[in-house]
Amino acid sequence: MADTREFDLVLFGATGFVGKLTAQYLAGAAPESARIALAGRSLDKLTAVRDGLGPKAANWGLVVADSTDRTALDELAARTKVVVTTVGPYLRYGMPLVAACAANGTHYADLTGEPLFIREAIDAHHEQAAATGAKIVNSCGYDSIPSDLSVYRLYRRTVEDNTGELVDTTLVASLKGGVSGGTIDSGRAMMEAVAADPAKGAVLAHPYSLSPDKSMDPDVGRQSDQALSRASAIDPSLDGWVSTFVMAAHNTKIVRRTNGLLGWVYGKNFRYREVMSAGRSRVAPLVAAGVAGGIVVGLTAGALLSRASAGRKLLDRVLPKPGTGPDEKARTSGWFSMKTFAHTTSGAKYVATFAGTGDPGYQATAVLLGESGLCLAFDTDKQPELAGVLTPAAAMGDALTDRLRAAGMTITVERA
Repeated sequence: MADTREFDLVLFGATGFVGKLTAQYLAGAAPESARIALAGRSLDKLTAVRDGLGPKAANWGLVVADSTDRTALDELAARTKVVVTTVGPYLRYGMPLVAACAANGTHYADLTGEPLFIREAIDAHHEQAAATGAKIVNSCGYDSIPSDLSVYRLYRRTVEDNTGELVDTTLVASLKGGVSGGTIDSGRAMMEAVAADPAKGAVLAHPYSLSPDKSMDPDVGRQSDQALSRASAIDPSLDGWVSTFVMAAHNTKIVRRTNGLLGWVYGKNFRYREVMSAGRSRVAPLVAAGVAGGIVVGLTAGALLSRASAGRKLLDRVLPKPGTGPDEKARTSGWFSMKTFAHTTSGAKYVATFAGTGDPGYQATAVLLGESGLCLAFDTDKQPELAGVLTPAAAMGDALTDRLRAAGMTITVERA
């Protein structure tokens, strides 16, 4: 991409809750010379956000654009090298911006955890983005960078050690943090889409629904995101119990798509799943069972309620609102630690650790998204040459790993 554009990076949705956090992060982390702009629907609100960021952001640009105005989005995309967007649910509001970036050869990063949105983006815009050189990178927050980069780092280590391809690989998530209103609203958007078109349910259910080539999908038997077992069944070093990880259904699809985008380098017998630690106390089995059952019941109830207007109104009243989040004390007290246990075809064993501080869905996500945008803007010579609708690891690989380590996150791989 020629360096003739007005901005290096535009943050779209800068007046929302996560948008403001990302703007604050960029104000501290971006190079002094970075040409950054804030974008959204209200000039007054954008001005207020910029004024609250301190002197470093005083000269940042302001761009007024609505997520439904394709002309305005085309103009926005043409002015910048990278667009970072927090405007969701992406299934409702995100596709016009993807289309604008794909058409204008503009790199893009979002926070989506919506497989339906990504599948639609792939089908509609992957080929054009590949032709224009645009990297359309989905899921650049806690959903799904820790999962995606952990497995990518494991793969890179097995290549260095010449220990064969990855086979059974399991991520165990431990965290302290809340579920954002935006995440819940994204889930509702997908439920409503499936209620309107039941055929879309297959995208949510199939482990390879984001595959770049259906004919190349591995045949490794059933892979389920539901879990309830002793942790020691994953690795003898673990104690306690594990249960279903609510983000597994999306993260695992991203990891499998990366494998396909990179030419199935993880291996054609690569099996991947994610679980969540339920602790080691006497009540841990009950907690694990309750989480696993609660997720199934909650998703089923939400799907049923989404089919009727009365049910949707009820959900409006009882669920957290999008654009809301915890206070600063709660955000800074959060943390996450993802440990991924892998086996290879030669019998070698590895464990990858990806850990960070701050509420995963807010504080840590602002770092992950902010660094993704900066990576796309400034590290193009260090990235894979792939373009199109991509995953974080396939788009940025080692360059993003280096940035996140420099930002204070722990990303390691050890041979067990």
